[in-house]
Amino acid sequence: MSEDFYDVLGVSPDASADEIKKAYRKKATEYHPDVSDDPDAEEKFKKIQKAKQVLTDEDKRSAYDRMGHDRFEEAEKHGFDAGQAGGDPFGGMGGDPFGGGMGGGLGDIFEQVFGGGAGGRRRPRAGRDLRTDLEITLEEAFEGVEKQFSIERPTECDSCHGDGHPPSADATTCPECQGRGQVTQVQQTPLGRVQQTTTCRRCEGEGTLYSETCEDCRGEGYVRDEVTLSVDVPPGIRDGQTLRMEREGAPSPEGGPSGNLLIDVTIADHDAFERDGDDLHFDLPISFPQAVFGDSVSIPTIDGTVEFDVPSGTQSGETMRLGGKGMPRLRGRGRGDLFVTVQVVTPESLNDEQRDALEAFAEAGGDEIEIKDGFFDRIKRAF
Repeated sequence: MSEDFYDVLGVSPDASADEIKKAYRKKATEYHPDVSDDPDAEEKFKKIQKAKQVLTDEDKRSAYDRMGHDRFEEAEKHGFDAGQAGGDPFGGMGGDPFGGGMGGGLGDIFEQVFGGGAGGRRRPRAGRDLRTDLEITLEEAFEGVEKQFSIERPTECDSCHGDGHPPSADATTCPECQGRGQVTQVQQTPLGRVQQTTTCRRCEGEGTLYSETCEDCRGEGYVRDEVTLSVDVPPGIRDGQTLRMEREGAPSPEGGPSGNLLIDVTIADHDAFERDGDDLHFDLPISFPQAVFGDSVSIPTIDGTVEFDVPSGTQSGETMRLGGKGMPRLRGRGRGDLFVTVQVVTPESLNDEQRDALEAFAEAGGDEIEIKDGFFDRIKRAF
């Protein structure tokens, strides 16, 4: 028994259309052949696409729920045509397995489910999606940026203009399909007499054979070429998010629309800031006197320098928040916050005056003073 489409997407049979689409996006991202390490990713991705195609179409989903998975798959596999099926392709189920409840009988149902009769040509497939990486700086992620990049992708062959053969090549009608581009086979199955229409393998659906193939593209009609594109990166984009450029992927081999280009964005590490969602974190080094007495210091933010008040008695490791000084929110108003963590720096060497002052400070605090190498380590631990 084949895997149920609801199980493929991980949703319940009463899931809403939005829940199905959300589940599809999650699964498709996980098992896309261009990014997944799963050895069966390609096969799983095909199942996910098929499940989404059926369950997001109201008519197909209704028929799928009524027929069940295996019967639906069998019907699609044999390309049922009500006019050729002998009236009861399900063998003694009364002609209409749905009891007339959907109004037009079996022929109308299969026309709704499969988008036309068995002899009708299907819609040309879109080209496959392509994927590339793009690295930007944190400042570019803050401001937003128009970024140029280059990729290699299939493009139409200039020599044959995508035909796959020279203009001078002799053309003959394909003897296999008689120029129709499709072949039809009639079979007797346990479900009745059915016909199946498939693309002609000999002419690959063109209906015509040619005496020569293009030397540049070897008959494919496409060659790999480097192209330069430009993409608008929105302010607030996060590391690991993906941008999509419509119709900038691979061209369709069947004359349909091109696929999409998926751009995985990476944000380079920053020297001063750590990012956490829309918030930024910054370590501020200050001296021991600044921590004791307080001070006003200039600190960098992602969009300029601001004055920051260090309160008296600040402890090393203490964190304070500057509201609205983080990254812009990608799909909302306002900005995140900047969190400033104070690090009190212990001096590694002192002159005589500084040493006397610290000794007096320690004596005033009641400490017994023994001037030795470990003294400043004790001061560091105290604060």
